[in-house]
Amino acid sequence: MTAVLHAEWTKLRTVAGPCWLLLAAIALTAAVGALAANAVDCPGGGCQVDPAKVSLTGIYLGQAIVVIVAVTAVSGEYSTGMIRLTLTAMPRRSRVLAAKAAVIGTATLVTGAVAVLASVLAGRPLLDRHGIDPAHGYQALSLANGPVLRAAAGSVLYLALIALLSLGIAAAVRDSAVAIGVVLGLLYLFPIVAGVVGDADWKRHLDQISPMRAGMYIQATTDLRSLPLTGWQGLGVLAAWAAGALLAGGLLLCLRDA
Repeated sequence: MTAVLHAEWTKLRTVAGPCWLLLAAIALTAAVGALAANAVDCPGGGCQVDPAKVSLTGIYLGQAIVVIVAVTAVSGEYSTGMIRLTLTAMPRRSRVLAAKAAVIGTATLVTGAVAVLASVLAGRPLLDRHGIDPAHGYQALSLANGPVLRAAAGSVLYLALIALLSLGIAAAVRDSAVAIGVVLGLLYLFPIVAGVVGDADWKRHLDQISPMRAGMYIQATTDLRSLPLTGWQGLGVLAAWAAGALLAGGLLLCLRDA
């Protein structure tokens, strides 16, 4: 297994594309979070603002880049034909997928940690400037604050789970464009459908099974009783999606010809 992990790590770090994309994910996540924090306007005070969630807004867009990196880790080898060489050198296909999941998951965890830290550091002074601070009754945007730390750590785990979900779907679908379309559809279409559903119960159920909406509950630090799931339950839903995708992708990888 060590040799397989080393091979996958070598592929990731020696190809320029994934490295630049992960750096772009950090920059985009932090930049969008800063823009969201700077755009908050509450002149009278007492607004329903969740400082942690605002500063982590960039996760909504940064995850799209994570999807691309994870998908191309599998589908890129199919498009170039390198997958045949990989599977010839490493016949245990389940180990190949496990190694890809470990390497991509770890890289995403590191990327997510840097992106989240940058978002929180950039968001705090901007929110303070707009009166969204403890002096006006808001949560302190600090990693020393328990709820904020949970939101930050949960956001990092969220990105890693999105990477694993994408990897599993890519292994099942093989084609980059189709796999990216399927993952982004799962992430962004559920909230759209839930938004147009008139029945409150159906909307709540759709939110509970939506991989993005449920996973993002981990970012909430205020008004928690109104959420359909707790933050950790929401991450559990996303983890179930990721596990299902990896299981399906692993089975198809083992059963089909390269």
